[in-house]
Amino acid sequence: MAEPERDNTRARGLAAENIAVRHLQTHGYRVVARNFACKFGEIDLIARHGDDLVFVEIRSRHNREAVDPIYSVDLRKRKKIVKTAQFYLSTRVRQMPICRFDVVIVTLGDYPEVRVFPNAFGQE
Repeated sequence: MAEPERDNTRARGLAAENIAVRHLQTHGYRVVARNFACKFGEIDLIARHGDDLVFVEIRSRHNREAVDPIYSVDLRKRKKIVKTAQFYLSTRVRQMPICRFDVVIVTLGDYPEVRVFPNAFGQE
């Protein structure tokens, strides 16, 4: 049986992801894949924005939390995302597009807030 706290975290993550997707779509992003997973890790969202192929990490927080979740996308997490993106490109893409890594922070609450950090990191 699942733990209530874990279920709540999962539900919060899914809600934040749905909010982020709607926000990005209104700003011209076209979703290619959600929750792409392979042996190297998972990417929350892969989208097209103009000519760019964008790998998106979505982070959420509740409005009462003090620490900004942007800080949780540390070097280890970024390397994992890059390696997963490289696997995606090598297995799913014929012609190499311009790629970038965006981070989206969703603050949940009565009035959710979405902050997008385009090109938040590179291929360290």
